Formats: sequence, C-alpha cells, structure tokens
Amino acid sequence: MIRRFDVALPHGITLACRAAGTPGASRVMLLHGFPEAAFVWDEVMARLAPVADCVAPNLRGYPGSSAPADVAAYRSRQLVADVAAIISVLGGPLDLLVAHDWGGALAWNLAAAQPGLMKRLLIINAPHPAAFLRELLTSPAQQAASAYMNFLCRPDADALLAERDFARLWPFFGGAAWLTDAVRAQYRSAWRNDGRGLTGPLNYYRASPLRPPSGPDDPVQTLLLPDAAVTVQVPTTVLWGEGDAALLPGLLDGLERWVPDLHVQREPGATHWIVHEQPRRVAEVITSLLRPALIKLPATEPASPGSQRTAPPGGSER
Repeated sequence: MIRRFDVALPHGITLACRAAGTPGASRVMLLHGFPEAAFVWDEVMARLAPVADCVAPNLRGYPGSSAPADVAAYRSRQLVADVAAIISVLGGPLDLLVAHDWGGALAWNLAAAQPGLMKRLLIINAPHPAAFLRELLTSPAQQAASAYMNFLCRPDADALLAERDFARLWPFFGGAAWLTDAVRAQYRSAWRNDGRGLTGPLNYYRASPLRPPSGPDDPVQTLLLPDAAVTVQVPTTVLWGEGDAALLPGLLDGLERWVPDLHVQREPGATHWIVHEQPRRVAEVITSLLRPALIKLPATEPASPGSQRTAPPGGSER
C-alpha cells in the first residue's frame, strides 16, 4: 500500500512524497530522475515493504512539490539542500539512499558534502559529476549521446515536448514492454504536473553547466570540479544498465578516483530504465545492502496498488 503525504522543509519548499514499508525498519529514501516522478519507485517499495521503511519524494518542480519560477532555484546547491532537509525532517540519517538519473546527480553531491546523512549509497544509471564532465569534454560518443540536453535547455522545450500528446517524450523510452497504458497514464499526469507542465523539470537542465559543449567558449569548457569537492567516502554501490543509450559505459571508467569504497554491478540486459524493467532486481540489490552479512557485494562486474494517505512525523496528509 502506497501512502502519500507532503513534507514542509524549513527553507520554504514542500515536497510531495510516496511511501511504503514497515515503521522502525531500515530507512531508505529513493530519488527519481527525468522525465519520471516518484511513482516509478512504487513497485520497488512494495517489494521492500517487509524489510524497509521507504520514502520517495517528488523532487522540486515535480508533481505536488514546490516549483519556484526562477531557473536559478534549480541549481545543484538548492536541489541538494532539499534532499538534506527532507532526510533531517523525516528523522535523520538514512540506512540507504537510492537514486537514479537526476536523483543520482543530487545524491552524488549530497554524499560528497554531507556523508553523515546516509550509511550507504546506491546509484542507478547516474554519472558521477567528475566522470560526466570528463566524458562531456573528451568523448565524442558521450557528447552525441547527451546532445538531447541542449534541446531540453531551449526556452521553447516545454511547449515542444507537450505537443501531440508528448510525442517527443515517448521515444525516450524506446519500444519498452513495461510502458503499458496504465504507466502511460501515470506519465501523462506527471508531465501535465497539475497544470504547470514540464518547466520545473526542464529547469534542472537549464540551471546546470554540465551539458555537451556547443562551442569553444561554452562554460563547461572551463568548469573545474576539485577532487576534494566531489570525493564520496560513503560505501557506494553502482547498479548500471549497460544498454543505456544516453549514459555510456565510459562513465564508469576510473570512478574509484572519486569513490574509494565502490562496488559496480553491471546489468547487460537492462537499459537506463532498469527501475521499470527489473524492479525485482533493484529490490534485491537494495535488500542485500540492508543486510549486514551481505553489505559487501562482489567487486566483479558480471557480463500501484491502491493509495492510502498517511503522514509520518514531519509530513502532512494530502
């Protein structure tokens, strides 16, 4: 059973949350990416419910959550502050932070800056910022794979993506078998975003300097990410769908430089959308990380039901 509630943060932002699980069990937070929303974690949370207390917030700009108008409100510092605040409001350090895509970008930064907010980190198809910067500057293949980011920064991207029943967005998923009529309806609702559309989610791209360079004077060309600012000391597992067409395997090369306690699990049969494709596998990895005897995963890299509205401490019913 998925519970829904709002969490008001001390700095004036409210995040709409979905949750499932056993109160008092291991605390897990799950962060979504683009063009998704918190509902993508529903099946994973349902599988984890007997062993974990799970919360999946809709990030700033997404359905039910605060959506400031200023693009500058979507810079990394503000977004990371939201995640740090909701962890604190809901009871303090997590046993595990799980994050995919844009949620992963925030999680990498939070783990580097405030490692005490989590015992462990699970990243799912989300590049470490230093590795992403390297590949955007040096890899023509990654530059081509990320070219869509420059389109998403266009001032008219919101309107273009909404045209003809979001005709430009559905191809992001390919010919996915999991994209049933019911899931399509969930995505349409998220993209309509209570009448606010895609402006908030697209502002993540507009506010970020990390995108393929459009010329020699592009700001990304001179962007510096000092190792001290991006090194993650939290024990980290990376689960990576190798069929990801947007985030190429080169993003995993040399990751140990910034993540000394690292375990990589490659999934050859999965794509960027592994949370949809293999929710059972994702839940198994999470469960293994919550079991003390199984915390150290192998270092090798092998080739909703109904909704109940209940608020935890720090949250308000919706």
